[in-house]
Amino acid sequence: MSDPTTIEATLKSQLGATHVEILDQSGGCGQIFEAVIVSPEFAGKTTLMRHRLVNTKLKEEINKLHAWTQKCYTPEEWSKQSSK
Repeated sequence: MSDPTTIEATLKSQLGATHVEILDQSGGCGQIFEAVIVSPEFAGKTTLMRHRLVNTKLKEEINKLHAWTQKCYTPEEWSKQSSK
């Protein structure tokens, strides 16, 4: 079972994430997570590059999961997204 708190702390410390939302979609078993990640590190990167960056930082945690879905935004993109 993976811990969303550990995942969030890793993203904040290693990616400088300014906003992280992690939802456990597994019904409590801790094997399926969906995440929204906002970081200035994503600026100028394609979606694939952003996902690879996150996956590299969370390699050990992701290996313990059944499914991992992520949506990655820069702070500017998140501001536009959340104001809709």
